[in-house]
Amino acid sequence: MCAIDRREFFQTSSTLAAAAVLAPALFTSAAAQESTERELSVGVIGTGRGMAHANAALNAAGVKLDYVCDVDQNRLALAMKTVEGRGAKPQGITDFRRMLDDPKLAAVFIATCNHWHAPATILACTAGKHVYVEKPGSHNAREGELMVQAARKNQRLVQMGNQRRTWPAIREAIQKLHDGVIGKVLFARCWYTADRTSIGRGKVVPVPDYLDYSLWQGPAPERPYLDNLVHYNWHWRWHWGGGELANNGIHTLDVARWGLGVDYPTQISFLGGRYHYDDDQETPDTGVAVFHFGDKGCSWEVSSCLPRRDEKLASVIFYGTEGSLHIIDPGYKILDAKGKEIDKGSGIGGEQEHIQNFLSAVRTGAPLNSEIEVGQRSTLLCHLGNISYKLGRMLRFDPETKSIVGDEEATALWGREYRKGWEPVV
Repeated sequence: MCAIDRREFFQTSSTLAAAAVLAPALFTSAAAQESTERELSVGVIGTGRGMAHANAALNAAGVKLDYVCDVDQNRLALAMKTVEGRGAKPQGITDFRRMLDDPKLAAVFIATCNHWHAPATILACTAGKHVYVEKPGSHNAREGELMVQAARKNQRLVQMGNQRRTWPAIREAIQKLHDGVIGKVLFARCWYTADRTSIGRGKVVPVPDYLDYSLWQGPAPERPYLDNLVHYNWHWRWHWGGGELANNGIHTLDVARWGLGVDYPTQISFLGGRYHYDDDQETPDTGVAVFHFGDKGCSWEVSSCLPRRDEKLASVIFYGTEGSLHIIDPGYKILDAKGKEIDKGSGIGGEQEHIQNFLSAVRTGAPLNSEIEVGQRSTLLCHLGNISYKLGRMLRFDPETKSIVGDEEATALWGREYRKGWEPVV
């Protein structure tokens, strides 16, 4: 890893906090290199979730999709057929590092598995590319630190794909919250429900000839190929994913942290289990995470195998001294202290607007709606919650040193082991 340690890095936290707010201004010279008069060359890594990125790039004016990358030849062929059907003529590649060698390439979109988010971002920043990276952006807390370092050192713009930061109605709701519409905001309650089925028991089988499994593993220590792993069920294995907390919890926890106006928690707990099925899933399907921020708090509940039908009307509720504000994607409603609706709003939000915000920042230095340090503060809640779940106990966290307090076993889970030769370095 890089020479600077975590404590030394965060001794400059006030400077970094300012950089997160002023990043577009600091990097204006870098963004200005991308002339507004010529096409912006971009590439997409990962063609599952990444096809939304490719389509958004094709819909954006003055943007040229020059690369499409996937380690799965079948998915790559389908992606190429789709974008070529829209008139694009990108190169189809399996190793994304090839595109980083192209001096004309200005930005990359990273929609890989979680274990690739940070290493790919760091490599792209080092190669001088701006980055749009999917949530959660990192596999572990240490990687979040390294991503910020890479963005700062290389003066690159890095946006995380937590799109609600751009949805107009949610931005309006958060502004009203900060303006005091429900008085002092004290607590936020978040949740996610779904009807996921069992992932079964995977069998060790030969790697399909269309898949570069070695490159799919990349920085993660090698494991045998299982027939129930690729391309989605890795989410539920700690080696590659972060469970539902990192998969969907990041969206609502980010909105909650934004609305509460808080940065780092002081206490964290996550209790739950894999209750519904006996299979290969290691992460919980049901549980409650609680985060304490001094005089404010937040909770996140998950029921991913049994939808709670009565809770589908909202995903985040803020409780204040004078009422409550309910985020109902993609809108909101506000209730007074007696439960009477006093205001509401709606506004369609999607991928295009959030990606356009990133492209505008690259071209003109416009502010990013979710600059990587801001995004990783929210992702840290997910990492801390998962550490608490794995150990079965509450964690204490010091917002000043940005470190877990008095728990060596928990601190050992701050980072991860890497496959030899693939360690991310800034």
